[in-house]
Amino acid sequence: MDKCGDAIGNTGRVLTFPHSERDNIIVKRIFLISAVFLVLAACSPVLTREVMKQGMRDVSFNQLRQDPNVFKGKLFILGGIIAETRFSEKGSQIEALSVPVDSLGYLRGSDQTQGRFLAVYPKSKGLLDPIVFKRGREITLAGDFVEARKGKIDEMEYVYPVFEIREIYLWDEHRDYYYSNYYYPYYDTWGWPYGGYGYPYGYPYYRGW
Repeated sequence: MDKCGDAIGNTGRVLTFPHSERDNIIVKRIFLISAVFLVLAACSPVLTREVMKQGMRDVSFNQLRQDPNVFKGKLFILGGIIAETRFSEKGSQIEALSVPVDSLGYLRGSDQTQGRFLAVYPKSKGLLDPIVFKRGREITLAGDFVEARKGKIDEMEYVYPVFEIREIYLWDEHRDYYYSNYYYPYYDTWGWPYGGYGYPYGYPYYRGW
């Protein structure tokens, strides 16, 4: 004979359920609460809401190259796959392959890339360590457009759009591309702005000031 647990019905009567049925009800409630939290998390922007509202996403790199003065100082939201991170006189410089992002800053896949760009994190704000921000890692950032700079990819001449980083989000190292309805970011539990070295470097999320 099954053991029973008691519960109070809407009519005030004492109802009895087998433990297995009661446990199923509890599991369903936990699942429902968890699903609500996941949905809320999936609706959260990768960067702060303020920069996501201000940032531009619909301007092509070709437009930036053709009319750099028109867009100088404008804020952009960019996704990317890191090709290289290195230290320069001005700070930490990331070279990345652009990846489209949606209105919340989630990566949409690299098949529609506009090419490479440079993103500089001023040394007055801290450092982005190349060991952490290494080749192949995925990022979403908010950056002010600075200039279109001539450079090279290997032996090929190339003009890079250059941005100064305000905020940057470093995605988990082992992640496939998902649409925003199916993937939500993990926020570091420290939750503080990045201001230089200090374990664990404040990643995956850095906020400039």
